Amino acid sequence: MENLKFAVVDLETTGHSPEKGDRIIQIAIMFIENGILTNEYVRFVNPGQEIPVFIQELTDITKDDVKDAPLFEKIAHEVRDLLDGWMFAAHNTNFDLTFLQKEFQRCGIPRWQGKQIDTVEFSKIMFPSAVSYRLKELTEELGIELSAAHRADDDARATANLLLKCIEKVTCLPEQTLARLHKRSFSMKTDLSVIFYLALVENRKKTLNPHFSQFRGIPYRQAILMKELSPRKIVYPTSLDEKDQLLIQAYPSYESRSAQLQFMDAAWESLKSGTEIMVEVPTGIGKTVSYLLPATVRAVETKKAVIVSTYTNHLADKIMAEEIDVVSKALSIPVRATVLKGRSNYISLMKFAELLLSGESSYDNIFTEMQLLVWLTETMTGDLNELNLSGGGMLYIDRIRKRSSVLAEDEIGVDYHQIALENCRHADIVITNHALLLSDGSSKQQIVGESSGLIIDEAHQFIHAAYKTNEIIFSYTNWKYVMGQIGSEADDQISRRIEEILIRKRLHRSRERSNLSSEFDKFTSAFDAAIQLLTGSESAQRGHVKGSRIHIALEDISADSTLFKTVFQSMNEFIETASAYVKRLDREVESLSNKEQAILAEWHYWIDEFRVKVGEWVELFLDQETGGTVWIEQDQRSIPGSLTVIKSPIDSAPVIRKALDSFFSKEKGVIWTSGTLSVKSDERFVARQLGVAPEVPVMKLLAPEHFYTGAQIFLIDDMPNIQQVAQQEYVEEVAEAIVQTVMVTEGRLFVLFTSQDMLNQTHELISDSGLLEDYALIAQGISSGSRYRLLKSFRQYEKAVLFGTNSFWEGVDVPGNALSAIIIVRLPFSSPTEPVFKAKTAQLNKMGKNAFTAYALPEAILRLRQGFGRLIRSSSDTGFFIILDRRIETKSYGKKFLEALPDVPVKKVSLARMVDELNNCYNK
Repeated sequence: MENLKFAVVDLETTGHSPEKGDRIIQIAIMFIENGILTNEYVRFVNPGQEIPVFIQELTDITKDDVKDAPLFEKIAHEVRDLLDGWMFAAHNTNFDLTFLQKEFQRCGIPRWQGKQIDTVEFSKIMFPSAVSYRLKELTEELGIELSAAHRADDDARATANLLLKCIEKVTCLPEQTLARLHKRSFSMKTDLSVIFYLALVENRKKTLNPHFSQFRGIPYRQAILMKELSPRKIVYPTSLDEKDQLLIQAYPSYESRSAQLQFMDAAWESLKSGTEIMVEVPTGIGKTVSYLLPATVRAVETKKAVIVSTYTNHLADKIMAEEIDVVSKALSIPVRATVLKGRSNYISLMKFAELLLSGESSYDNIFTEMQLLVWLTETMTGDLNELNLSGGGMLYIDRIRKRSSVLAEDEIGVDYHQIALENCRHADIVITNHALLLSDGSSKQQIVGESSGLIIDEAHQFIHAAYKTNEIIFSYTNWKYVMGQIGSEADDQISRRIEEILIRKRLHRSRERSNLSSEFDKFTSAFDAAIQLLTGSESAQRGHVKGSRIHIALEDISADSTLFKTVFQSMNEFIETASAYVKRLDREVESLSNKEQAILAEWHYWIDEFRVKVGEWVELFLDQETGGTVWIEQDQRSIPGSLTVIKSPIDSAPVIRKALDSFFSKEKGVIWTSGTLSVKSDERFVARQLGVAPEVPVMKLLAPEHFYTGAQIFLIDDMPNIQQVAQQEYVEEVAEAIVQTVMVTEGRLFVLFTSQDMLNQTHELISDSGLLEDYALIAQGISSGSRYRLLKSFRQYEKAVLFGTNSFWEGVDVPGNALSAIIIVRLPFSSPTEPVFKAKTAQLNKMGKNAFTAYALPEAILRLRQGFGRLIRSSSDTGFFIILDRRIETKSYGKKFLEALPDVPVKKVSLARMVDELNNCYNK
């Protein structure tokens, strides 16, 4: 891109605040002209003070490096002159440019004036699906060399190459996309409009890229629709030798495992005979391929897909990406597979087009629109989970999710969800998630009706999914957000824009506007009174307090239901008034401009959201007949903002059997499989919660011989007793154990907690100590990003520690040496105050059963088994499983936990002794 000159700057400093005396220790400037890195300026700078130890460790810059370097005062004019006439670029200009300007000011030099480009802002737009926008992770993902992160020269060079990558991508975008990006770029924090303008001018000399289709003028890459294949012939292998030969084709280093072949045969018999089976399959036998092979044969034979369901969308994508090709190689035929997710995972092109027209004004919304415009030129699925968005961006995304199966005329044949559904009709394997199977949607009905069998992987998680799918959640902040969209009379809000259209069309009636405001005021007054009741002093007094959070059962609040009825009635009256308010516009919709139609559609969207809220309100506060438990959660530090009310079923089995009734009624094969389907003391524990009939046996397969020879279990016997000391004291000891273990293993460590509060305290203590300053401390609930993104960050760092709670106990894979140890902070019992657990145990006690032995203990044992399963993923893996909770040896039930783990060496040792043993192992 000609006529653009960039000075790409990176600073290393003694700290973040020049006002408090922090100074530059290294400066690097990379100069780019006409798309080429032409020159560079790199200087160490003497800060005139000691460099903090953690900065030395981070940057590898010591006092010896800077002792003969000039003070910044000596080179300030030189740096200022070098920057004149160039666009300033940095990876976070808010730091580098701000710091530099304050240093110029301190040295009595005028502030630099010019245009600036922030490559964080730029790369978020141009690479909207990147895992992370930290320079190290982003450059690694894009294949940009960064040999020494946190050195100004290497960081500046990598940033320069990142800037060139962004510009290169801009030049490849279609004209219509660039035009929309340019229009919106004036709202960005840095001067990206210059780049988009020049790219647009250049692009107008080209023809439209033939890879892009258009929807209402928006370029997008269309999803691929599967085509019919010529008939394929395949039979299921009957002999052991035939099965081995198939697997050798897929895995050149394949070794025959009897358990794997047993599972294949069991899956085949179930699918062929239309029966239900449960199979516990240990890690290391190739579980996924073992069920995909017979499933594919059955699908080809019947010309009907077999459905594979797993717990998360990420796992569904992983099966598609990593396992289907393996099965194709084994069977020597193309396997037709597709991933289907719930409708709301997909973008609605129509809704996005309407929002683009309606004229968003906030930075978050405009920024998200820019990300989406770029993403639509790349995505082949329309799956919104591909995007890496900020919190503000997620609010925008919720407005463009696919909500309805009804399509506008121009959406037919281009809608991503519709194409995904159509592909299911031609697929051998349909990969989906538990939530979709547990829903009542039309997508589920279609794939079930056209299937020949069902395989439920991670079957124990089907229980949790049954609870989550059937939860009804009231969020105060979400309600206020929806209310604000239609109730606000600010100039840029929907209410004022609708009023302007009515005035332009001479359809405005002051009395109708007054009625609308009056009904909204009645509703908000009733709503605020109900919230006051839910968050009042009685709630705080009766609730269970954990840290600053309060849990209280709704039934424990002596509330007059008439208040909840008043909210319901006033909300319905407001909805009716709001619908009537635009009736005249509805009748004249064809006379409206495209933009006016988009604004009217937005009004109806928010009215529909209010209707959904009415249903939530009735279910939570007025419907006393349906079963379940309802509770209130709030944080004392943020009331009413933190208020959440949740309703959940108590029993998972009825929910599950009802959801899968169409499989059982049509006698299709159903295979439940997981690494943890049983507990020695109660082999039907999981089966009962899944609603599996007693006559269906739990088939348990064994891991390959010597699979766990690389594992050791350590029980630390000098930790304080968790039930006899204050949490703060226990946290201090946990932090010490983590630090000492990390020093020996050099990171590559999971620390698993059962409480977010304890995780937060431990992470804070270790961070503040500075003892692990050289390590990436990745913490669930603290570090930003989904579980998958946190896990990817963990894999990318050589020296990393991951702090996780419940969701990291299972379903995450870190094979090989990337994970060397797992620390279990406390045995994974559910909190007795957790509302569903509390309701479940109360129910069992009423039935005369011991809730601890019947539910709490087996649930915790299963979770510990799942935690251990993260450590050893193949027979070549080695690792240490470290349990800090002394109850495993001091309580009578402790041996049940140990019996549930694989037969590996168990050592009861002090922390110091364990560290010595680990040291010896690593020295060897």
